[in-house]
Amino acid sequence: MTEFRADICTLTGGKPQLLLLDLDGTLIDSVPDLAAAIDSMLVAMQRPPAGTDAVSHWVGNGADMLIRRALCQGNENLAVHLADADVLPARALFDRAYLAVLTRATGAFPGAEFLLRNSGIPNVLITNKPRLFTLPLLRALGWENLFSKILCGDDLPTKKPDPGPLLHACEWHRTDPARALMIGDSRSDIRAAKAAGVPCVAVTYGYNHGEDIALSEPDLMVNSLQDILTDGD
Repeated sequence: MTEFRADICTLTGGKPQLLLLDLDGTLIDSVPDLAAAIDSMLVAMQRPPAGTDAVSHWVGNGADMLIRRALCQGNENLAVHLADADVLPARALFDRAYLAVLTRATGAFPGAEFLLRNSGIPNVLITNKPRLFTLPLLRALGWENLFSKILCGDDLPTKKPDPGPLLHACEWHRTDPARALMIGDSRSDIRAAKAAGVPCVAVTYGYNHGEDIALSEPDLMVNSLQDILTDGD
């Protein structure tokens, strides 16, 4: 029998009642396929490919922001202010390319499926990834029935780092945010959790735009999702 670690139960005032989970960089390593799609998009636009390392720093705020960063070679200010008219043609190229390679190299991080199958509480997926890509990925992994609710980047008016999706999940499950637990790999996950009043655990192996996740001051850090749980007596 597995249980949540004692220090996690301390964070949530007892056993957590709801588990909120990020996808890319937390449950799955999707960068190889994302990089392949971004490079295909750039080459089709007669631009040089970006490569896996660069793309790994651009992931985390949804497909449109990933594309904006790619078009602006990672310049955040230029990416934010890029005209929508410049993004739309690139988005069409990216969507086709990513759907073609969506599950080619993407796989689960160690401990991810163990946590999902053994948490003993409702698992909610909260991702900035569009539903167009999220659902096929979950089906390919055999995870489509492991979540009580799936919230994608285009499901609600806001997405992480806004606390809206986390609060929506807590309200839908009639759970006090203080009794839920957010697990993610990026500053967007941690900021959303803090703003929602949800205790947060960060994984140390994720993307987080190339920054040390400790700088975002999560409540706890773990090296593997399997470390969230412990063997009970």
